Amino acid sequence: MIVFRYLAREVLFSMLAVSSVLLFIIMSGRFVRYLSKAAVGELDPNVLFSLIFYRLPSFLELILPLGLFLGFLLGYGRLYLESEMTVLEACGMSRRRLIGYSMGPALFIALIVGCLAIFISPYGASETNKIFDEQESRSELESLVPGRFQRQSSSARVTYTDSVTSDGLLGMTFISDKNKSNNRTRVTLAASGDTLLDKERDQRFVVLEDGFRYEGSPGSGDFVELGFQKYGSEITRKDNEIRYDKIEALPTSVLWNSDEPKYRAQLNWRLSLPVLAIVVTLLAVPLSRVNPRQGRFARLVPSILIYLVYISVLSSITSKVGEGQSSPILIWLVHFVFAAFAFNMILFGAFWSRLYNQIPMPTLSMLWKKSS
Repeated sequence: MIVFRYLAREVLFSMLAVSSVLLFIIMSGRFVRYLSKAAVGELDPNVLFSLIFYRLPSFLELILPLGLFLGFLLGYGRLYLESEMTVLEACGMSRRRLIGYSMGPALFIALIVGCLAIFISPYGASETNKIFDEQESRSELESLVPGRFQRQSSSARVTYTDSVTSDGLLGMTFISDKNKSNNRTRVTLAASGDTLLDKERDQRFVVLEDGFRYEGSPGSGDFVELGFQKYGSEITRKDNEIRYDKIEALPTSVLWNSDEPKYRAQLNWRLSLPVLAIVVTLLAVPLSRVNPRQGRFARLVPSILIYLVYISVLSSITSKVGEGQSSPILIWLVHFVFAAFAFNMILFGAFWSRLYNQIPMPTLSMLWKKSS
């Protein structure tokens, strides 16, 4: 048990470091994308951290298997480099026992990934969709950004205000739109504005104060000018029904009872992610065996390429299953092929290591001789 705890701690610490870096990079990119939408008024800045929080499970379900794979490569690679694994083998540590000890962290991570993929990620995706639907259903004035001309997506109205307080009070306001009856341009200028809510009718109104309204056709002189102390107008709000129509947001029970190809593909993808964590462990154990003279990162690049091929083929097959071009059995066939490849390296690892060591690796001296 002491050896098991030592190996598990080495792997999990390396996995935690790698996963943290990958998670920070991905979340930073996604946060910048949401922040850019908030800067132009498409999102309320108050929901940014909620979006990142609900998206976190879907990030982790893909990051953890990769972090586990790199954790084995880096953790076991250090033990081989410092000859600690050689000492363990001299004390009776067989390849079979090493695989058995490695299954401990792998099963633990596979359980976490399974819970994320099957239960938590769909809930986070549905909450994310709900937030986006609520943001899309906001009225025009609720999404105003001070100092920016904004055009409403559902009409040709352009709105500008120089300030918006936390209570919804508007500073100097400019509104330009068209009269649908005569296709004349209407321009409204007001010194200030406010919003009112009629709770009984569930209607919202904007009340502009101390301003002028102009209506006419650009290029002609037949403009009508109207001064007002207070001018009220109803705020139209998009009547969007919140629908969780994205497959990623559907509960696993709904996917299980459906025979549609895209639902079956999503179901098998969720169920295959824990298997992915097990298979990459079987791949990482033989790939982590390095010669101390080669260095700790000798096999890191080819190992990552194998992982990328694995996940790319799996994603491609899942897409074809979703389009109805393939059977879901092919998803599990991909796992079987890479698991067979892993067992091949485990059983015949000495042969493949000798073959790999015979491959000439270019060094700086070789490159210098060729260039000269």
